[in-house]
Amino acid sequence: MCRNFKWKLLFQLAYLLRNEMKNKCIPMKKLTLIAFSIFAFAACDNAQKKTNEPSTEQHSVVGAQKDDHGCLVSSGESWSELKQNCIQLFNVGFRLNPIEVEEGQAVISAFILLNDDQSKVELFLPNNSKSIVLLRIGEGNYQDETYRYNSNKSILYINGKEQYKGNVE
Repeated sequence: MCRNFKWKLLFQLAYLLRNEMKNKCIPMKKLTLIAFSIFAFAACDNAQKKTNEPSTEQHSVVGAQKDDHGCLVSSGESWSELKQNCIQLFNVGFRLNPIEVEEGQAVISAFILLNDDQSKVELFLPNNSKSIVLLRIGEGNYQDETYRYNSNKSILYINGKEQYKGNVE
């Protein structure tokens, strides 16, 4: 549409200029019309260029950052070693809140995820980029050299000290 309009304006502009050049006088209305026509002509040309030429700019999609496993970080997905899939901890994990919270500080929870046969627990800590898998060592107890989780009391111990606790009733 713009291309046809552009050519019509160009021919009308040429016709007006030819007639006015004979009279050697261009009234203000016609001068305004000529200025508007040139502006419209230029605008159509720019619009045409923008739509037909492929863009060389690279745009990043906001919220589309993925981690090494392809999990969508912005939607709260994390890689689970036990499930071998991307999961949203707040939907499938069990929340453990810190036992000691300084006043004015945000409460940042840890999460626990059990495998199907409950022989392993996957631990997701707030400041760790990777999860930690703990093996069951007894009824309701999971442990490695640093972490111990008691599922009966829902307490996570780090280096022997109670650090996180879940709401168990």
